[in-house]
Amino acid sequence: MKSYLAKPLEVERKWFVVDVEGQTLGRAASQIASILRGKHKPTFTPHVDTGDFVIVVNAEKIVLTGKKLDQKMLRHHSFYPGGLKEVPYRVALAKKPEFIFEEAVRRMLPKGPLGRQTLGKLTVYRGPEHKHQAQQPEALVLKY
Repeated sequence: MKSYLAKPLEVERKWFVVDVEGQTLGRAASQIASILRGKHKPTFTPHVDTGDFVIVVNAEKIVLTGKKLDQKMLRHHSFYPGGLKEVPYRVALAKKPEFIFEEAVRRMLPKGPLGRQTLGKLTVYRGPEHKHQAQQPEALVLKY
């Protein structure tokens, strides 16, 4: 019996909408990364993007446990000497919660062209409204 390998043109994609209000950041991000990769499908193929589209709403109401809001830092570097910028997650979550969630999911995806293509299927919104009604997304409830 031969193993099934999905071909990029044969992949059927669905649209899911996920409400992350009250969810823990890491747990929600890991499940969404799995859906974006297509690991929930029996046709999963590691070198082909077999995942579905995911719309995340209420990103501003995501939860970080423990003291992470004040102790964990969002870091980036300007590539100049002394150019490390650090912002506590409390400040970053107030200013740009969409970026915080996208970054958490991005770091859980494979590095390289496949990971970048997979991340393109994620859309994150700050509030409960989204503009993808035409795609008729299904509501998805995360396990945790």
